Amino acid sequence: MARMHHMSIRTADIHRAIAFYEQLGFCVCERFTAGITLACWMEGLGGRIELVQVPLPHPTADTFGNEHYTGYYHLSFDLTDEVNSLPTWLSQVEQRFSGRDDGEIAIAFTVLLPPTQQIIGDSVYEVAFIADADGLPLEFIRVLGPAPAVSR
Repeated sequence: MARMHHMSIRTADIHRAIAFYEQLGFCVCERFTAGITLACWMEGLGGRIELVQVPLPHPTADTFGNEHYTGYYHLSFDLTDEVNSLPTWLSQVEQRFSGRDDGEIAIAFTVLLPPTQQIIGDSVYEVAFIADADGLPLEFIRVLGPAPAVSR
């Protein structure tokens, strides 16, 4: 059975992107070049991403705020088995970003959607979105349990 190998993300600054994803728990597992540009694979949160630096990048599309955007929208990470509370986890991640002091790479931490509960299908989820180093949306979800039964 086939399985997904990685998701590829084009970035304006691979060093800033690596520093960002390291704060989320990813580790570089392979560095390489893709044509004339730098690239790497990073593993973490149960998956693998590929970062590819774009020479002379254009501004990132506002995939989260533009309701008319079509195409790839976001990456989603299921933290159900990893954390007990999405708001607590998000607060801890934000503290890691604010506590950084590497002197060279400034990384913003932007919450696009604070943790909220959402019924999807027959389950209740905690859902939150943050922006990565290039402004791309990342979703973090956690299954809370079955959705309440609807009486008819």
